[in-house]
Amino acid sequence: MRLVIAAAAFASLLAGPAFAADIEHGAKVFKKCSTCHMVGPGAASRVGPPLNGLFGRKSGTYEGYSYTDANKNSGIVWDDATFAKYIRDPKGVIPGTKMVFAGLTDEADVVDLTAFLKQYKADGSK
Repeated sequence: MRLVIAAAAFASLLAGPAFAADIEHGAKVFKKCSTCHMVGPGAASRVGPPLNGLFGRKSGTYEGYSYTDANKNSGIVWDDATFAKYIRDPKGVIPGTKMVFAGLTDEADVVDLTAFLKQYKADGSK
């Protein structure tokens, strides 16, 4: 039994760094988003809605932002997997969205951006 536990611990040490998110890099990736979106205290709508508290929120429901019917009726509740798919190809996931973004292609960018955004609660605090 000790051997199994030791092997599992060793395997997690080897795998850990490969999957660790880099929030600082995520902040740099967010600069691609910041033309249209804000995060943090005092974030307001721009071309797109603020992204505070995004994860767990139903798509198209940020109060005060005018969404397309496609976005409001998508049925999406943002989680890691859905966001990752969306940020790679917004119009492919929600046809009819007004979001004009070609998408991210680098897996590390997606993981790091997700980690960066997840640190913000709905009120903009971390």
